[in-house]
Amino acid sequence: MTFSRMLRSGLLASAAFLAAGGAAMADGEVNIYSYRQPELIQPLIDAFSKESGIGANVLFLDKGLVERISAEGVNSPADVILTVDIGRLVEAKSGGVTQPLSDEAINAQIPAQYRDPDGDWFGLTTRGRVVYASKDRVKEDAITYEELADPKWKGKICMRDGQHSYNIGLFASMVAHHGEEYTEKWLRGLKENLARKPDGNDRSQAKAIMSGECDIALGNTYYVGLMLTNDKEPEEKEWAAAIKVLFPNAADRGTHVNISGMALAKNAPNKDNAVKFMEFLASKEAQEIYAEQVFEYPVMPGAKVSDVVASFGEIKPDTLPLADIAANRKKASELVDKVGLNDGPSM
Repeated sequence: MTFSRMLRSGLLASAAFLAAGGAAMADGEVNIYSYRQPELIQPLIDAFSKESGIGANVLFLDKGLVERISAEGVNSPADVILTVDIGRLVEAKSGGVTQPLSDEAINAQIPAQYRDPDGDWFGLTTRGRVVYASKDRVKEDAITYEELADPKWKGKICMRDGQHSYNIGLFASMVAHHGEEYTEKWLRGLKENLARKPDGNDRSQAKAIMSGECDIALGNTYYVGLMLTNDKEPEEKEWAAAIKVLFPNAADRGTHVNISGMALAKNAPNKDNAVKFMEFLASKEAQEIYAEQVFEYPVMPGAKVSDVVASFGEIKPDTLPLADIAANRKKASELVDKVGLNDGPSM
């Protein structure tokens, strides 16, 4: 059964279905399962279909993507998986729903540190896990992750749930760089410097800084771009205007980054078209479209960032392979529970 027939039959009634249209479908189609909202990838779909003549169908899921493809088995219509966060890419690989791809064009565009060593996933854009700092109360223009455990920040740090995948990625990078013993001690110091229990999302950390609840917070770079350009909720512009972005460890190993990425589905029924789509996504043209749309950084050296992102300052990404960081995510999660990070500071 084709993807389109599955949609009409009601099996994919919850899908966000984007079709390139009549003439484009003459050259076949590619079926995309995506954790990214359809509106964020629509410009990429349009550009690809116009250039290739291949139609694109998108199924958006906010959870359960791996389980969905596993349940569909060998008859799954999925060709390409699009997702955010190294954790979800590794989950897709370990869940057995991807297949390795060795493609010279893709490998030439995407640096090795942002690729799975076995070829099961590829990064497309990065987002820095940075420090949001009060423009009014924080004089520092440079900081390190290690400093977040310094008592000088006692009662001044806000953050979201320590078990959130964004934070687990950062903590896993600390394990990779410093080892388990150091990271446990560091997490205990971070816990004691919190202004309150971890809560909210990255945007609400900026709001907390504006209100004076804390002076610095952990957050992703792209949320700053989203807040600065949010015409529907102008109060978010005020939150963003109250903070400056500090890129931790800019003077040494670099800032921890996470990725959005892609993978070739295990039983891709339109494999040739899937590979063409993935090659397109790895191109300079597509990475710049994508980065402009989502306020992230292209992984391809030399590709341009949006003017909004450029205004934050230059990022120097940590060169540690993301596969090495991913290997420490489980340990990082265990340490978060061990030190009781989500309990907040001791009274």
